[in-house]
Amino acid sequence: MDNYIVDFAVFGNPISHSKSPIVHNIFSKKYNIKKNYISFLVFEKNFYLILDSFFKNFGKGANITAPFKENAFIYSDIITENARVSGSVNTLKKLKNGKILGDNTDGMGLLYDLNRIKFLKEKCNILILGAGGVVRGILQPLLSLGNSIYILNRTKKKAENLKIEFSKYGSIEVFKKENKKNIFFDLLINAIPLGGIEDFSNILNGVLHTKINCYDICYRLGGLTPFLFFCKKKLVNNIHDGIGMLVAQAAYSFSLWHNIFPEIDPIISILKK
Repeated sequence: MDNYIVDFAVFGNPISHSKSPIVHNIFSKKYNIKKNYISFLVFEKNFYLILDSFFKNFGKGANITAPFKENAFIYSDIITENARVSGSVNTLKKLKNGKILGDNTDGMGLLYDLNRIKFLKEKCNILILGAGGVVRGILQPLLSLGNSIYILNRTKKKAENLKIEFSKYGSIEVFKKENKKNIFFDLLINAIPLGGIEDFSNILNGVLHTKINCYDICYRLGGLTPFLFFCKKKLVNNIHDGIGMLVAQAAYSFSLWHNIFPEIDPIISILKK
């Protein structure tokens, strides 16, 4: 990394699919900020060493994607309230004193996009697939609206841990099979990787209905994600991917670094084209 003058970057594994460099470089060009932003593939064994090298050289800010958001929380010297509540970090900023500030913009990005597409209501029933770092980032903002959240995850223990940790913010439960029959879900959010819903197909068959809103945090430009394709086959009318969340959470990161909150909607349109 010493051979590169890189101011900002996104770190994750996998990373080749990431559109964050495109988004942030468009932001920088629009506001005449001459900074480089690229992506780095990292591994568990060298995550901290790579970040140390980045920030000791030219690095000023970083985005962290799966599966390292909880590692980034540990790495941070100072954390924001959003990061503290979620226990995960997706945005890092090097402060003037050399300390690293950790923030989480996932929840704000999701709320922005759900409001944009009119998927968000207060006091509704929400089923979330997954229990990873991105879920940790979105739970408190969703609970703050009085929604009832149910977590469905392959590893039940992780879902139970989230229930214990976040129950102080509102109504959160681990999804049970009988919930298929006795709960009408208004919103279904997929927060597991592309192609990872096979284990849940039987459960989803009992949850999906024509009026439910289905949102995939993942995205596939030019087509539907496997999750949204599955929902569409079940005649769900309202489906949406996470490209808007990607741009919105990036905008909040950009604002943390540059004190400028960029326009979001035009970038969403550019990416879709």
